[in-house]
Order: sequence, then structure tokens, then C-alpha cells
Amino acid sequence: MNGTSEGEVDDTLRERSGYRWFMLVICWLGFTLTSADRSAWGPSSLFVGEALAVPLASLGVFATAYYAGYVISNAGGGYLTDKIGGRALLAISLIGAGVFMFTFGSTRSAAIGIGVQALVGLFAGAEYGAGVKLLASWFKPAELGKVMGIYTSATSLGVLLANTVVPQLINYFDWTAAYHVFGTTSVVAGIICFFVVRPGPVRAKMLADTRGGAFRTLARNRNLLLVALSGFGGFWGTYGFIIWSNALMIRGRGLDHETAGVIVSIFAALGILGKPIIGWLSDRMNGARRVPAMVMLGLFSIMLLVFGFLQTPTAFMLAAPLLGLAAYCYLPLIVALVPRLVDSSLLGTAAGGINALWQLGSTLVPLAVGAAFAASGNSFMVALATLALGPLLGMVAMYFVNERPDEVEIPADNRAVVEPSV
Repeated sequence: MNGTSEGEVDDTLRERSGYRWFMLVICWLGFTLTSADRSAWGPSSLFVGEALAVPLASLGVFATAYYAGYVISNAGGGYLTDKIGGRALLAISLIGAGVFMFTFGSTRSAAIGIGVQALVGLFAGAEYGAGVKLLASWFKPAELGKVMGIYTSATSLGVLLANTVVPQLINYFDWTAAYHVFGTTSVVAGIICFFVVRPGPVRAKMLADTRGGAFRTLARNRNLLLVALSGFGGFWGTYGFIIWSNALMIRGRGLDHETAGVIVSIFAALGILGKPIIGWLSDRMNGARRVPAMVMLGLFSIMLLVFGFLQTPTAFMLAAPLLGLAAYCYLPLIVALVPRLVDSSLLGTAAGGINALWQLGSTLVPLAVGAAFAASGNSFMVALATLALGPLLGMVAMYFVNERPDEVEIPADNRAVVEPSV
């Protein structure tokens, strides 16, 4: 690899600043689509269950199957991103997820449907590590708060799209139409990404000792492991709510499916607005990530408990904005922490691996909430309290994170540089 001075990198970034914002939009759109794909399950789950003869308490198996595949591909996809690049991974992720979303819409067997959901997750999960790696190659560390705020707003927009579009498609057609529409759109987006995505010019940070291999090096990083535990707790609450909230409000509080969809859409809309704002604010606050993340996680836990006491559609709609703000705004903060804690040569592996650990929360929570709901005699409050345990754990773990670890000093001739490529 050829050396590139910091000044040369900065000049290149300035010269191609318009393209880097275009790259942010492309990565954001890709992440929006994979997020919408996974969020389609919430508003469609009861209809899928009726069509495939699956009882309510067992619907979480489908979501768990999805997230099992998602976890595996996050770990492997991040590693592949470091090896073969983000363009290929983005295209493969979107096209594969789209094909199996379409396939799920044609499924008539519960067993096959569970397997197909696992395959959707297996492809969709590869997108995240590729996106983080690409964006970190186009933007300086000081800008990553707002960049990751914009990028991760895609997860909120995906929920909003799913809860706005899916109920309408179900009303006019049936649940299968939602999966056919979302699947086709993802395939088209994947083809576009293959032709327009390019990595940016980035110089790696000074390398730590990685002689034990990438995964072993990351496993020894205490701060990274604490961020993983914090994100696990946050995702437990966020995606547990997304997966179960529609069904819980319909069965536990007697709401119709359109009203439940509106409430979850309001919840998601605050994430779309809040993530870029809190990311920008953290950049302005000298890059502070830890304390704001703790505040958001603590507020999230409290709001889930408050939500559990509510009874009426009006009360849910009033609480949804604050719940959505807390449920999403910790995410850009912890995502922006990761490039600060690892060497950039391992960033794809780290981003994918840590998101895999975060997604274990998403994988386990559907079954946990389903079991708690059934064991408590279908108690709405018990289900929400089960969700609230996750962000509480995340807040405690984040307290022990050192967000500004000392850089490892090594001789200049051993520094690695990531060579720009097109």
C-alpha cells in the first residue's frame, strides 16, 4: 500500500466533499430499506400468524429466526467488508434480503416461513458493517456524530415506512403484498448500489498490536465490550418494542391495527428527527458520547414503564414521541464511539461484530417478551417491564466506558495506510 499524508487525505476529502455526501445518502437509503424489511414484521405479524395458523405467543419465533441470521451476517459481513470492500457487501446484502422478502410473501408454511426469515436476516445484516466502514472512509472522526446520526436515522425511517405502508397494503391487498413490494424495492436498490458506491480516501490510525488476529484483538478491547453490552440492552428495548408493540396494543389494550401502526409511526418519526440532532450536538460538545448515551438509555427505560401503564389511544400517541426519542437517540452515540475505540484497519470487523452482539438483544427479546406476556396472563405491563430491563442494563454498562482511550504509540514506519480505491 502506498503512503498518503494526512494533508493529502484532507485535500482529497475537500475536493470530493460533494461525493462523500452523496455516499452518505446512498448508504442511508440502503440501511433504510433493510430496516424497513425487518420492521415489516411488526404490523403484519398477526395477519401472518392467522394465515399460517401460528398462535400469538409463538409469533416471536419468526422474529428470532430473522435476528439469528442477522447476527451471523453482522459478524461475518463486517469481516468480509475489510477483505473485499463495501460496494460488494452492500449490493449482496440488499439483493439477497430483497429476494427472500419476496419469497416470504409467497410462503404458505410456518416452518418454511421461519427458515426464510432467517435467510432474510442473513443477507440484511451484512449491510451495516459495510455502511459504517464506507462512511468512516469519507468523513473525519470529528464529523462522525452527525454522520452516524443521519445514517442511523434510517432504522427509524424504516420503522415509519413499515408501519405506514404495510397496514395500507394489507387493507387494499393482503399481507403478502407488503413483502413483495419491499422485496422488489430492495433488489433494485442493491443493483444501484453496486454501480455507484465507492470507498473514500482514508488514512488508518496508528495500529495496535493485532498479531493475535482481528477477532482476538477486538475481544481484548474492554471499552468495546462494554459498548457491546450497552448496545445489547438498548436493542433489547428498541427492537423488542418494534416487534411486539403492534400485537401488544391490539391484544393487550384493544386497539385496531391501523391505530397501533400510527402510534408506532409516531414513535419512529422522533428517531428520524432526533438522531441527527443529538449526533450534531455531541460533535459540538467536544465529541461527548458516553454521558448523553447514558441519559437516553435511562430515559428509555423509564418511558417503557410509563407506556405499560397507559390505556387509551390518545395516551399512547402522547407518550410515543418521548419514547421514540429515547429509544433511538442513544444509537448514533454508541455507533460513533466504535471508530474511536478501534484501529480503522479493523473497523469493518469491529462494526459488524459489535452490531452482532447488539443484535443478540433483538434475537432474544421476542421470545422473552412472548413468554412473559403468556406467563403473566397476557399482562401488557409485564411485557413492557421486560423490555425496560434492557436499556437499564445498557445505561449501567455505558457508565464504565472510557470514551477517550490513549492512542497506542508505535514507530511511524509501522503505520498502515488504507489506500484509496475506486
